Amino acid sequence: MRAERFRGPMAEINVTPMVDVTLVMLIIFMVAAPLLQQGIAVQLPKATATQEATDADLAITLTREHVVYFNNAVVTLKELRSRLAGLQSDRPVLIRADRHASVGRLVELWDLCREVGLNKVQILTLNE
Repeated sequence: MRAERFRGPMAEINVTPMVDVTLVMLIIFMVAAPLLQQGIAVQLPKATATQEATDADLAITLTREHVVYFNNAVVTLKELRSRLAGLQSDRPVLIRADRHASVGRLVELWDLCREVGLNKVQILTLNE
C-alpha cells in the first residue's frame, strides 16, 4: 500500500457540532422562556362587557390574601404611593385583582392611583 501524500491544511469546516450546540441552546431557551414570564397567580373576575386592555408597563396585582405587588415586587400602600407619585398623569396602569380579594381593597388601590394623578387606570378581567 502506498501512503497518501500530504495535501496541505484541511480547508473544510465541520459544522455538525455547531448545529448540535445551536439546537440544544434553542431547546433550552424554548423551555426556559415561559418559566421566566410567569407572574403572580391570580384568578381574574369574569365580565361580559370588556374592552381590550392597553399596553401598560405598570401593573398592580392584588392577591387573594390582599398582598399588593407593583411590577412583581411586594409593596405596602405607602411604598406604592411613593412609586406612583412622580409618574405622568397619562401613563396607563393595569390593576390585576383576584376575584376573591375584597372589593374594598381594590377600591383603595384605584383611589390611590387617582389621588397621585394617574388618569388611565384599568382593571383586568376575563372575557366570558
